[in-house]
Formats: sequence, structure tokens, C-alpha cells
Amino acid sequence: MRMRIAQAVFTGLLALAGLAGAQRKEIPLSLDDCIRQAVKNNLNLAAEGLTPEMGAEAVGLAREIFIPGISFALGQSSNNSASFSWISAADQISTRSGEYQVSLSQLIPTGGRLQATLYSYKTTTTESFMTINPRYGSTLAFEFSQPLLRNFGPVATRRAIIVAKNDWGVSKSEFRRILMDTVTEVEEAYWNLVYSIQNLEARRDSLKYAQDLFYRNQKELEAGLISPVEIFNARAEVAGREADIIQAEAEVRDRGRGLASLINLAPAEGGGDVAVVPTDSPDLDESPLAEVEAVGLALANRPELEAGRMRSRTTEVNLSVARNGLLPNLSFNVSYWSPGVSGTRILYQDDNPLTGVIVGKVPGGAADALKDAMRLRYRNWSVNVTLDIPVNSVVSRAEYARARLASDQSALRLKYEERRIVLEVQTALNAVETNFKRALAYRASRELEEEKLRAEEKKLAAGLSTSYLVLQHQRDLAAARSNELRATVDYNLSLARRDRALGRTLETKHIQVSD
Repeated sequence: MRMRIAQAVFTGLLALAGLAGAQRKEIPLSLDDCIRQAVKNNLNLAAEGLTPEMGAEAVGLAREIFIPGISFALGQSSNNSASFSWISAADQISTRSGEYQVSLSQLIPTGGRLQATLYSYKTTTTESFMTINPRYGSTLAFEFSQPLLRNFGPVATRRAIIVAKNDWGVSKSEFRRILMDTVTEVEEAYWNLVYSIQNLEARRDSLKYAQDLFYRNQKELEAGLISPVEIFNARAEVAGREADIIQAEAEVRDRGRGLASLINLAPAEGGGDVAVVPTDSPDLDESPLAEVEAVGLALANRPELEAGRMRSRTTEVNLSVARNGLLPNLSFNVSYWSPGVSGTRILYQDDNPLTGVIVGKVPGGAADALKDAMRLRYRNWSVNVTLDIPVNSVVSRAEYARARLASDQSALRLKYEERRIVLEVQTALNAVETNFKRALAYRASRELEEEKLRAEEKKLAAGLSTSYLVLQHQRDLAAARSNELRATVDYNLSLARRDRALGRTLETKHIQVSD
């Protein structure tokens, strides 16, 4: 019997050594170390961090509507047609022309548009009796158009920018929320790993107590001081506690791998596991917080509410633009232009082109026409107002109704979110208080179980008790230690969840998120 029991114990120790050997790389880390590692290396967080960057680019893209636009046009053409009069040409009339245009336009915040255009051309023809050939022309024109009702104002004009900014703000708030969730998840994984490790140590201590008692009973049995029943009880207890250790070790491995995955630790050489060794222990320092103060913090700090408010602003902008779309289209337009004409002047005999006798030419170039246009030599202007009243405005009214419903929906969702967060804060505060009291109660229970075990061991040494009762007190002490540890860890977890409910996780962990 002794050999079989010793062999079982030796096999268990070999299994423990094998499990320990599988963890090739042990890294001692504090909770702050794990949080920093997660913020730096967590893959999901890194992926979500790109969303605000895309939102910033979307804002830049929307702002491009106020970048001045410039356009160029260049063309050449050749026209040939039969002559229907010997006066114009003997056979055919050929006309060649070339033109170019440069335009600069600028949208202004009120919805209007300014545009400056320079247009120049050159025309050469074989038609007879022309007094200027080739002919050059240039026109400098300025135009201003401004909607006065529909599409008027900075809100309608900057709608895309405002929406992009709000979406950017939503993405930043969502990133803060995901960052807070990640930090809280790391805290939970860390403290649960601490619990699993310390619970494993408690189980090993309990196994050692049972083994010591078993060896003592074995000697007393050989001396004929106790009955065989006592040794059977001790042996069964050793086997049961070894099974508890196997389960506790599996829990340590699983939670260690989960934490290593969260903080994205590099695997050990050869593909072995990476074991995180926590260096922090759970505290039991009371941290009370008034409900009114907590609710105020949550309503001010929760990223979900911040994102909801920005979405509400977007729906308000859309509603304003949709309401503006119900108005008639009244536009004001002003034009101012200056033409210039130049070219090679053809001199005829007696200044009469009908003679057909060319006596000379006065050269002229494109620069002369351009100078006249730029100097505003010939001034022209026009002003007009256009009113467009659509008879069928069903589409615009449907858009307005949709925008109004979306605005009402956003407001209701925001109110629901506020109430949900208030309830979450109340639940978190209650959990902190409850777990603190549980931890204190389990501490007192553990201290009493220690006293009871010491007393029962003294009675057993005096022959006034049995091994069964001592084993029972050992089990009670192990359960009390596990309950105290679980309650202490739960208290620390409830503190982390309370910070998450208040929206101050990043603040308490000294994490700053910049634009």
C-alpha cells in the first residue's frame, strides 16, 4: 500500500514538473506593465486606432470644397465651306481658329461662388474684304452667384464638413470606448490570473497538509494506534486534492494564455508558451464614492454619450439642410466683363475694301487684345435675379420628414443611453460595496477556520480527535482561503468596472489619447 501511494504522489509531482516545464518563458509583469503592453501591441486596438485617422482624412477631404478650383481649356478648329458668292471667295472659304480659356472659381461660406475667367481666341480666314485678318480677341470676366433661399448659409454649404467632423468625433469616442474596454479586459484577465495562481498555491498547501497527515497516520497504523479506516480517509483526501490541483493548473494555463494574447506577447523560442507572472496582489482598501458624484462623472465622461451627442448634432444639421431644401430657389447673379479685340489691319486702296486692292498692312498681335481686356477698356455688366418655384416638392418634403424622424430617433436613443449608464453606475457602485463587505467577511471566516484547524490538530495530537475531523477542517480552511481570495479579487474587479462605468478608466491609468 505504501509503495502504491508513494508511486501516485511521485507521478503527480512528475506531472507538475512537466506542466511547469511546458511554460518555457516566464515574464514577471505588473498590472501597469500589462496595460502598457496591451495599449502598445493589442492587435484589435491597433486596427481600431486606424478608424480615427480615416475620419481625420475624411474631414480634410470635405474641406477641399473651399480650395479654389482652376480649369484650363485649349482648342483648335478648321472649317471649310463652299463659296456662294464670288464677292466672298472664288472657290471656298476656309477659317481656322484657336482658343484657350483659364478659369478660377471659389466657393464662399454663404453658398455663393466667385469665378474669374480669361478667354482668348485667334481667327484666320480666306474670306475676301476682311479689314482685320487674323483677328485676336480676349475677354476678362468676373461672375458672382449667390443663392438667397435654398442652399443659402454656412450650414448648407459646410454640411459635408460638419458631418465629417462629427463622424470623426464619433470615431475618436468609439476608439476611447474600445481602449477603455481593452484596459478593463486586461485588468480582469490579470486579477483572474492572480486568483488562479494563488488558488493553486492554496490547493498545493492543502495537499501538503493532507500528505503530512497521511504519512503520520501510516506510521500510527503500523504502530497499531489507529484503525485502517483512518488511513483510507487520508488516502482518499490526498487523491481528491491532487485532482483539484490538476484542475487549478489547467485554469492557470488557460488564463495565462488569455492574458498573453490580450497584450500580444511574442511566443517563446521554439513555439513554447509564454507565462505571465503577476507581480501585483489585490488590495482591499475601501474606496467609497457618492452616487450623485458618480452619475455626474459618468454623464460627463462616457464616450458612448459623447458619440451619441455628436450623432445628434449630425441629425440636427441634416434636419436644418432638409428644411432649407423646402424653400424656393432664389438666386442672385452679377457679371462683369471686359473684351479686347486686335489683329492685323488690312489697308485697301481709297480705304474701300470693295476695290479688293490691298495697299498695306498694320500688324497687330494677341498682346494688344489681352491688354485691352486686362485694363478693362470696354466695361460691361449685368445683374439678374432668378426665382424657381418647383411645383412638385414631394421628394424634398419626404427628405425633410425622414430627417425629422432621424433627429427624434437620435434624441430618444441618447436619453435611453443616459438612463442605461445611470443604471450601470448604480450597479457598479453596489458591486464595489458588496464585494468589499464580502471580502471582510471571508477574511474573518478564514481566520476562524485557521483557529479551528489549530485547535483540532492539538486535540488529534492528544488523542481526542480523529483524522477525519482534521481533514474536514483542512477542507474548510482551503475553501475559506479560496472564498477570501475570490472576494478580494472580485472587489478589485468591481473597482475596475466602476471606473469603466464612470468613463475614467484612462484617467486612473494615466493614459492620454491625442488627436
